[in-house]
Amino acid sequence: MTSTAPSPAVPGTAPARPAPRPAEHPDLRRTRRRNAALSLLAWVMGLAFFLPVAWMVLTSLHSEADAATNPPSLAAPLTLESYREFFGAGGGASPWPPLINSAMASVFSTVFVLLLAFPAAYALSIRPVRKWRDVLFFFLSTKMLPIVAGLLPIYLFAKNTGMLDNIWLLVILYTSMNLPIAVWMMQSFLAEVPTALIEAAQLDGARLPTVLARVIAPVVGPGIAATALICFIFSWNEMLFARVLTSVTAQTAPVFLTGFITSQGLFLAQVCAASVVISLPVLAAGFAAQDKLVQGLSLGAVK
Repeated sequence: MTSTAPSPAVPGTAPARPAPRPAEHPDLRRTRRRNAALSLLAWVMGLAFFLPVAWMVLTSLHSEADAATNPPSLAAPLTLESYREFFGAGGGASPWPPLINSAMASVFSTVFVLLLAFPAAYALSIRPVRKWRDVLFFFLSTKMLPIVAGLLPIYLFAKNTGMLDNIWLLVILYTSMNLPIAVWMMQSFLAEVPTALIEAAQLDGARLPTVLARVIAPVVGPGIAATALICFIFSWNEMLFARVLTSVTAQTAPVFLTGFITSQGLFLAQVCAASVVISLPVLAAGFAAQDKLVQGLSLGAVK
């Protein structure tokens, strides 16, 4: 195998010029400019959503005097006094009962929603009932009623049945509140399951509970995780029902958070510290199920 070396330049002649670069196509330039503009817009929107959170965290690390200054001081000394006050170091109320109540209401209601929404979505997608679209729109129409419109009948019912300040009343309400959106979401996920898998399992003698648990659930696992996370977030952040229907025993974390706004004024640093702590379970659940959430929300988007 031989290699050809470049011929030496002849004395008195000009060196060969490099070949000119091909001109960039105008469509390619426009595409690059559009992608750069979209990337810049995404960064601006991301920072716009992140800055209030960063400001809340920074304010929670300041003393009440520094947090109340106008304009606020960014160079103020940092302290954990607000977090110690939130956890009851100064003799205040302990946040653990409200946090436990929120966890119980959110987890139990999410489990009940999944147990009810999964077979309902199966009936509306894989084995569709008659006029299944009307059924879906009926489920969705229940979300159009403002919660405050049904608050008085629910309060009277809870009072007459002795269920005021009861955590299980919140579990029932959160389950009914999240069930329509869960059925709607899971129906779209289950509609992408190949019917050949179900038919093969049925030919092998699998009954409906086995098909649901061992065939369909692993296929739509990301969709189930996305639905569960959204229902958990909605239940954890709900405050109107919890504010009206609970007082002490079943008080949830969002209601406990409003206790820092008193007639003596707004304890801004303590409110920010409490908001950070109460937001951590939702953030932890989101980060833990991040890949499942993205897969679930994009399931069926690409044909």
